[in-house]
Amino acid sequence: MAHSLNRRKFLQTSALAGTALLWSPPIKANNHDIANEIGKSKWDLDTPALCVDLDKLEQNLKKVHTRLAGTGVGVRPHIKTHKCPALASMQMEAGALGVCAAKLSESEIMLGNGISEVLMTGVNVTIPKIQRAMALRRKHPGFIQAVDNPQNAQDLQEAARATGIMADVVVDIDVIRRSGVMPGKPALALAQMVDKMPNLNFRGILAYDGGVQHVKGFQKRRERALNTFEPVVDTYEQMKKSGLNLEIFSGGGTGTYDIMSEVPGFTDVQVGSYLFMDCQYIEIGGANNETEFDDFAPSLTVMTTVVNTNHPGRLVTDSGAKALTLNRPTAWVLGEPDFVYNAGSDEYGTITFEKASKTYKVGDPLEVIVPHCDPVVNLYDKIYGIRNERVESILPILARGMSQ
Repeated sequence: MAHSLNRRKFLQTSALAGTALLWSPPIKANNHDIANEIGKSKWDLDTPALCVDLDKLEQNLKKVHTRLAGTGVGVRPHIKTHKCPALASMQMEAGALGVCAAKLSESEIMLGNGISEVLMTGVNVTIPKIQRAMALRRKHPGFIQAVDNPQNAQDLQEAARATGIMADVVVDIDVIRRSGVMPGKPALALAQMVDKMPNLNFRGILAYDGGVQHVKGFQKRRERALNTFEPVVDTYEQMKKSGLNLEIFSGGGTGTYDIMSEVPGFTDVQVGSYLFMDCQYIEIGGANNETEFDDFAPSLTVMTTVVNTNHPGRLVTDSGAKALTLNRPTAWVLGEPDFVYNAGSDEYGTITFEKASKTYKVGDPLEVIVPHCDPVVNLYDKIYGIRNERVESILPILARGMSQ
């Protein structure tokens, strides 16, 4: 009891402590750098360089809405993929209901840079984060946060009351044994508890099955997704029957974006990688192509440079794990289907091959599709926006490193 009272007192007396101005990391490229790089050929960029093909990006932005038109399912993109307010703005302009963020620090960057609607899919459980979340909600009415346990709900209520606000909340339902309250009675009880709290506004539920996103084969992925969501749908029906507000039923991802319309009550899909695509997603297959997921075009690449050619059938590049992160699946070298790329070394990539389209020499550039876009983006300060193989824009990754 003493611990509970002390916690409540701390929440009440310290809830206003998080009201300092939000900090944003500086853009590393100064105006001189930008002026020199706009118009430059992507093949002349200093490497490793993270690039996005703007034509393909814009195609992906439109296509997700076109494919979901008439299904009743909206789009709430997850910005953990790109961590870039400029790209989030493009997603909103394309018709997104809002965006999702995994972390509170990501949410602060998005809301502080003009993105009006942010749903934080993670939970804030420590006192400092709860204070920051309430300060953020007081400044930005479009901030929604998740909750997945009764104690957390009580802490959010105490902090919201101390801050003098109504905080919008969704209940996270466990799908992959990672986060969330168990479906059924526990989820219903938590939702009803939140709904009765005077300073919390219950908006609905979210449920994310990350394990199904990369299941290979569309029919197998569809079957698993729908089976996994059966207890969530049962919970949704119980909540609806009890009279709870369920304006939000959010979840899913790029791998299941065209499946979730079959889930009763589902409102919006949290697509992320659709914007860029990567080797992981291309390999899973789509509804119209069982061997290649070609619904969206691979727009994100890393430009790299050959730095060593001393061994036959082997090239060494300047892009290893610190440029590409994951090494499985391996990165794909565009134009060289027989190249096998190994990013296992921190600073160097190694390419082995039996056939090549040309003879390579030291200094030659290569372009690769990344294994997994989310962690790769987190390695860079900026993305070069490329059109017709030239730099048209430079997009700062303001939420890079925002993992709190």
